[in-house]
Amino acid sequence: MLVLISIILYFSVLLLLSRLVGKRGSNAAFFSGNRQSPWPLVAFGMIGASISGLTFIGVPGWVMDIDMTYLQMCMGFIVGYLIVAFVLLPLYYRLRLTSIYTYLNHRFGKVSYQTGSSFFIVSKILGAAAKFYVVCRILQYCLADTFAVPYAVVVLVALVLIWLYTRKNGIRALVWTDFMQTFCLLLALVLILMKAANMLGMDVSEAMTAVWNDSHSRIFEFNDFASKQNFWKQFFSGIFVVIVMTGLDQDMMQKNLTCKDLRSAQKDMCSYGVLFLPVNFLFLALGILLMMLYQQQGMALPEKGDDLLSVIVLNGTMGTACLIFFTIGIISSAFSSADSAMTALTTSFCIDILGKEEDEHTRKRVHFGMFVVFFFVTLAFDAIGSGSVMDLIYTLVSYTYGPLLGLFAFGLFTQRKSIERAVPYIAIASPAICYVIDLVVRQYAGYKFGYEMLMFNGLLTFIGLFLVSNRMAHSCQAKRVK
Repeated sequence: MLVLISIILYFSVLLLLSRLVGKRGSNAAFFSGNRQSPWPLVAFGMIGASISGLTFIGVPGWVMDIDMTYLQMCMGFIVGYLIVAFVLLPLYYRLRLTSIYTYLNHRFGKVSYQTGSSFFIVSKILGAAAKFYVVCRILQYCLADTFAVPYAVVVLVALVLIWLYTRKNGIRALVWTDFMQTFCLLLALVLILMKAANMLGMDVSEAMTAVWNDSHSRIFEFNDFASKQNFWKQFFSGIFVVIVMTGLDQDMMQKNLTCKDLRSAQKDMCSYGVLFLPVNFLFLALGILLMMLYQQQGMALPEKGDDLLSVIVLNGTMGTACLIFFTIGIISSAFSSADSAMTALTTSFCIDILGKEEDEHTRKRVHFGMFVVFFFVTLAFDAIGSGSVMDLIYTLVSYTYGPLLGLFAFGLFTQRKSIERAVPYIAIASPAICYVIDLVVRQYAGYKFGYEMLMFNGLLTFIGLFLVSNRMAHSCQAKRVK
């Protein structure tokens, strides 16, 4: 009952905050926040939007299988954020874009433009729904099962709440609600860490020493190049994952484009990028402490790493207070990810596909349509099931964001223009070819592609575009991008 009361109070505060900051809302406020968001607010809120409920649940469990080698990827993230801040953000602000895919229209034409935005829409729906599915499953187990509430109702209620506080004010409200949700997420993380250390009889210093000396504290892997955890694979994959999942992602960039000017957006991006590494270190440190706690309590480790945190919290071992912190933490992280995804999908579909940025009635209908699609895709993930959903997300990114990476790279680093009618076929063929190559190489060479598939996918798209392109006159290109 305390968990239910805590959830009700949390959502009440969330809806109140959305209402307070959303007065005098408009279409411009929904899509761009009138470009008045303070950059520290955006930077802090983006931590929660990036982490998601999936990270809160999944990352601590990664230490069971790959130790702390995920930090290699996080190091690459920092370089990726710098590239986004000083290469992509100046372009977006110079063109004063609301949807970042409008750049493709400036540079190539309508077919490339809608191909890019379509890949984003498919990618974001799949990725965001996969993350949301995990959190709804946790809510089902810790709350809904007590009242015999079906899983579909849990998903429906959660999405209705998101729809309520985003339907009118969009990104303007999200900047503030994400700030609150990130605060709750990080507070829950710290409190659970302190509780785990306390149960092990350690203070903060002793807990960090124990983590550092544990066999699972290994961060670097240089020896085995075939391993998915090889440093260079992880590091460079991290760079490109950030470029596509932040710099080429309407969801993440829409918040940055609400800052008043380029300099503010760059400070936001760099601050957020640096903070991502220590936050993920804390999640991994929690995983090691939890493994120690399982041993102390005489409990067998769960088969799946995704269950490492949830099992020990939900079975009551860490107490009621910890259960409340855990529930609020995953709700905060899940909602800060899902709400911004729904807003970005609405923005992209209205502007890029329908071309109706000023039509408020259309925007509301599209927003509701995204709510419906989100609902059924989340149910589909539950029907299919999954292993490590965190790994699934990055695998999906490798295939669905590769064409976006190739399109933007071709536009930024060449002075050529592809045959427009060929672009959708190239964008679809590239991930399909990648999938076939992965199967063949795995069967005959024993090598399994990791997240580096994203780079290979982008390269194939780039090559395909180059093969069907002609060199543009410099004046013509300047006119398009101006």
